[in-house]
Amino acid sequence: MKSKPEQKRRGAMYFTMCMVIGLGLTVVMSVASIIFGAADMTIATVWEAIYRFDPMLTEHQIIQTMRLPRTVADLIVGCSLAVCGAIMQGTTRNPLADSGLMGISSGATFAIALCLAFLPGYSYWQMMLFACLGAALATSMTYFTASLGNRGMTPQRLVLAGLSISMLFGALSQYLAINYNLGRALTFWTAGSTAGIKWGELLIISPLFVGGILLALMLSPSITLLSLGDDVASGLGIRSGLVKGLSTFVVLVLTGLAVVVVGPVGFVGLITPHIVRYMVGVDYRYIIPAAALYGALLTISADLAGRLINKPFETPIAIIFSIIGVPYFLFLARRQRRRYE
Repeated sequence: MKSKPEQKRRGAMYFTMCMVIGLGLTVVMSVASIIFGAADMTIATVWEAIYRFDPMLTEHQIIQTMRLPRTVADLIVGCSLAVCGAIMQGTTRNPLADSGLMGISSGATFAIALCLAFLPGYSYWQMMLFACLGAALATSMTYFTASLGNRGMTPQRLVLAGLSISMLFGALSQYLAINYNLGRALTFWTAGSTAGIKWGELLIISPLFVGGILLALMLSPSITLLSLGDDVASGLGIRSGLVKGLSTFVVLVLTGLAVVVVGPVGFVGLITPHIVRYMVGVDYRYIIPAAALYGALLTISADLAGRLINKPFETPIAIIFSIIGVPYFLFLARRQRRRYE
């Protein structure tokens, strides 16, 4: 039997290997995302567009104003959604938790629909605020609905409540789209794409993104203890209510900015934490940074695949993740059912 110091060294070694491999793959996919698209570029052209930008060259304009911002947006969105999924799975002890399945993304989308309908001269900050408020409303409704009844909150009830709230806000969003002629504008978000993102918009969300990720990393040791149960965490001196409140705040902010950028993309936060858990174990000091990296990798890979499947047309990220995520969700749900039988 291995001693605890040896186990810690092995855990740190696996984590380092996981991060190095993930970082290398993310760099490769990021470069590929800039090179390939409706019109393919060469590596030399990409290099010149970044370091010797010529505004008179169309290729340089495409790279600087379209592909680079889109690649950065993919990284931010994937990182945000994966971290949200990891936090929710740890704090609720629910392996099925995800901002999309819990109705949070749909709540943020409904709030954006309200913004489009009643604030025609909206700013990006207003959209961010509305998205976070909508996410908070959906979260409150999901937890309240799941806690009703004698049995209290269970993973299955939480997911069912989340799906119900998601359908409710989806219907309300469609109602606004029909009555306020938001069809084209709202479809842009619900399709799930980072096309058209601009550097100015990324600069607005970047401070919130960095702050949310840093707070998630600071909370990671406490989330590890919470994942063992509230009683265990309280016995070890963890203020469960405070940690859950701060964790929920991080989830709302990161989900809100992700929905503003790409729309209600699901399954990133469901799949990624399970993948990295196999590689780095159950310590959330390792899970959260690994989930952030691999979530970014999965999202940028999905976006690139969507551009290459049917060139020159694009397949939205949401469709790519749904094809992968639905079977995996059904597998997890079946496994959870067996545990509770």
